[in-house]
Amino acid sequence: MTPETQDPALLEDLIRKARAAGADSADALVARSTALSHAQRMGELEQLEREESQDVGLRVFIGKRQAIVSSTDLNAKALDELVERAVTMARVVPEDPYCGLADPEQLARQIPDVESCDPVEPSPEDLIERARLCEEAARAVEGVTNSEGAEAGWGMTRVSLAASNDFTGSYRVSSHSVGVSVLAGEGLDMQRDYDFSSKVFASDLEDPTVVGRRAGERAVRRLNPVKPKTGRVPIVYESRVANSLLRHFLGAISGPSIARGTSFLKDRMDKPVFAEGIRIIDEPHRKRGLRSRPFDSDGLPTRTWNLIEDGRLTTWLLDLSSARQLGLEPTGHASRGTSSPPGPSASNVYLEPGRQSPEEIIADIEDGFYVTEMIGMGVNGVTGDYSRGASGYWIKDGKLTHPVSEATIAGNLKDMFANLTPASDLKMIYGIDAPTLRVDGMMVAGS
Repeated sequence: MTPETQDPALLEDLIRKARAAGADSADALVARSTALSHAQRMGELEQLEREESQDVGLRVFIGKRQAIVSSTDLNAKALDELVERAVTMARVVPEDPYCGLADPEQLARQIPDVESCDPVEPSPEDLIERARLCEEAARAVEGVTNSEGAEAGWGMTRVSLAASNDFTGSYRVSSHSVGVSVLAGEGLDMQRDYDFSSKVFASDLEDPTVVGRRAGERAVRRLNPVKPKTGRVPIVYESRVANSLLRHFLGAISGPSIARGTSFLKDRMDKPVFAEGIRIIDEPHRKRGLRSRPFDSDGLPTRTWNLIEDGRLTTWLLDLSSARQLGLEPTGHASRGTSSPPGPSASNVYLEPGRQSPEEIIADIEDGFYVTEMIGMGVNGVTGDYSRGASGYWIKDGKLTHPVSEATIAGNLKDMFANLTPASDLKMIYGIDAPTLRVDGMMVAGS
């Protein structure tokens, strides 16, 4: 039997046995993954691995109690023990008034094709060639003196979900990636940088030589950095680190944080959070999107959300549990693994680009900091206070000048969001993406 025919029967059998053992309701999830990875350094093979895994998770409900048990062993005896453990645990755990399956009328009945899986598995030779081209291109850049290695990888996962409320659904996701990290300079004056490309389909993957060359050039540009002077200046986040601000925003509108009252945005629903004209979109059905999904882990339909519309906050990210706790409707954002209950998670999120190029948004900056790398996670989700290590380049009279390191940038996310200006260079790279972003009025601490 293939997983397409085997997994629905396996999940149905688990749910049937759980209910026969005393569960009022149940759902079950099975994930089967295959991965191939290659790593090399200085042209020498360091790793070539193939990994296959399978995991099943069973969640059972008895009244307002729930328990979750997972296993990597899918033989009949192990699954029988899985059911027994789950039901036994559910009889003794504390009650959760917000747990439970979705009502049948809430369920996704049509499963859209989001083109989330490339059906062609690459050969080991394909990955070796991608990594070789990437590292050779990086090392060929004048000034590059060493390599931390290049990697190429592929993975595919099939996810199947079923529940006693009559939901059943499955989909596959795949990823192809290539990247390299290299060093420039000698002795104590060495700098590292990297670049990579990751896509659902191999045909969309960026040319490995372009990725490698870019990594090498970035490392060389970082040589001879200096500490910046302490002061309040505009900060410009390069596009590849600008998405970190989106991640902080998504954490702040997560349903459980709102229900606990631990988010600095807890009182901002339907109010301005960003400047007028800013729009942030969550797009789960994007074709070939890195985080696309046809339904959520509660079995609910997913749809496009304008999380921010003209600067105003329009919704929280809600799974069933947090929606019930807040007295709201779920938003189709539930995500889970085999060993944990669902929790809210966004899909493909992006901040819409502005009209000015990155060069144009820095043109009027007399002194400022162009950030290309972030260090640490000094963010307080309750207050919005923000302090992170950073490196990049100093902006002088509207131009990038010398490299900067050992800096700390600080502010408050509420003020940062309100004073944010996007450039026009949005690229869909990570699944959570933003263009270059300018934030005025932040503090830089250096020398």
